[in-house]
Amino acid sequence: MKTLIIYYSYSGHTRKIAETIASSESADIAEIKDVKRPGKFKAYTAGCFAAIRGKAWNIEPLNADFAEYDRLILLSPVWASSMTPAMTAFLKQLPEGKTVAVKMVSMSGNSVCKERIETAIKAKGGTLESFEDIKVKV
Repeated sequence: MKTLIIYYSYSGHTRKIAETIASSESADIAEIKDVKRPGKFKAYTAGCFAAIRGKAWNIEPLNADFAEYDRLILLSPVWASSMTPAMTAFLKQLPEGKTVAVKMVSMSGNSVCKERIETAIKAKGGTLESFEDIKVKV
């Protein structure tokens, strides 16, 4: 089973975790990037309001051939207890029928977006393999 790790990282903390997981699982890795990277103030204010409401921001196309992968691992920081607007955008583009594991990264180790993410994955004919909140120290 070939795995692709897809992550969004604003500050770099989620990137480090994604790279560690990719190394341990011998998985490929791809980064979700904003079309226009928001400044810190916008990211943590407007970004949090967008995250709460499940709004998406424009992201660049991922350079990955999803047909090569049976399994995806998604990593997102937690903004206002939810996934980032960039990850919301990716979930709307999620390829059909994939097995997906989700890891949410935060200092609290708590998010409230499992149901929203699982609904998005099922809408694309996929399966949520697992959901994990990862607590990090900054």
